[in-house]
Amino acid sequence: MRILITGINYAPELTGIGKYTGEMGAWLAGRGHTVDVITAVPYYPQWAVQPGYSNRWWKREKLNGAHITRCPLYIPAKVSSGKRILHEFSFAAAMLPVWIKKLFAKKYDVVICVSPPFHIGFLPLLFTGIRRTKLVVHVQDLQVDAAKDLGMINNKTFLNIMFGAERFILKRADAVSTISAGMQQKIERKGIDPAKMIFFPNWVDEREIRPLAKEASLRKEFGLSDTDKVILYSGNLGEKQGLEIIIEAARHFIDQKDLRFIVCGSGGGRERLVALAKEAGTSNVQFFPLQPYEKLSALLATADLHLVLQKKSASDLVMPSKLVSILAAGGCPVVTALPGTSLYEVIDQYKAGILVEPENAAALVEGIKKGLKSGIEEYRINARNYAERFLSKENIMLEWEKALIKL
Repeated sequence: MRILITGINYAPELTGIGKYTGEMGAWLAGRGHTVDVITAVPYYPQWAVQPGYSNRWWKREKLNGAHITRCPLYIPAKVSSGKRILHEFSFAAAMLPVWIKKLFAKKYDVVICVSPPFHIGFLPLLFTGIRRTKLVVHVQDLQVDAAKDLGMINNKTFLNIMFGAERFILKRADAVSTISAGMQQKIERKGIDPAKMIFFPNWVDEREIRPLAKEASLRKEFGLSDTDKVILYSGNLGEKQGLEIIIEAARHFIDQKDLRFIVCGSGGGRERLVALAKEAGTSNVQFFPLQPYEKLSALLATADLHLVLQKKSASDLVMPSKLVSILAAGGCPVVTALPGTSLYEVIDQYKAGILVEPENAAALVEGIKKGLKSGIEEYRINARNYAERFLSKENIMLEWEKALIKL
């Protein structure tokens, strides 16, 4: 097949959407498909252009078998709702000449548009209409719903326009895929035909991300002893997680000298979180940079407990991608989730972690206390079993390939 993938994030970004879209492109190319990609320069989650790339002009490269066209875009030093909108529209504008050029290239069998940002779907929608090519919109994050529910955008007229534009794109796509049952239900409630929905969850390579002994972890590198109790949050430091609660929980354990909170990651909320920790005097909280993928198993083996945090208002609008790696590494996650959401149901049904109420510091403290007691080995075993059974990269990608061929 000839496949064109478009999205603002792509490899070599280490976390979030870029990681999964990059792995999808590489896997499809490895299967013998011709894969072209229209994306931006890598910038996430640091919100800065990664070394080795320039943001001044369009650039072509070949990465893991995929032929990539990278577009320049506006990258704000400090992220706000307004600046993020400008950031996303700058990418949409920069893509336009690339799409025009593609109109005169050999026809693709399918175009995969990864959302968010949702509005970049207008160009592939127009392109596939002209070239009579199948369009799949893959929804990693219900962006407009999140902007509304998290209070990032409050103008009702603007929100209605965005919801209408999103619905316009989704209804006209040949297929819509997403990563959780809860998100699929929310998309269907927007008036999207369930018959054209494809379940395409995020995955993990369970052969690479696996349980390791504490001796193989990053404890020595981080200055931690084998007897320290380590609570780890790793990943994007953004707005949807409500990470301030880490500082609140850490204050409760400030006198427990062998208990450390490790925050490992980058994102728009990092500076604020560091300032909050300093202001609160939580010397038991340490910050480290995002670790490379080859160190991920060792990083996850560092922790006794893992924090998977979300705000109540983000329930079923996103599915935390960090969770799949935690489960594959046989970690015990402490998960903030509401009953009835996909995240809650998975953890509860398979006994793969400890569930606590979102945005409730006291509940989080109790969840951590529960996890520090003996008897969590069952959670670790269940976590790994779930990853092997349901999150295997090879199995998920084979099903995805079949779905693309059937279109």
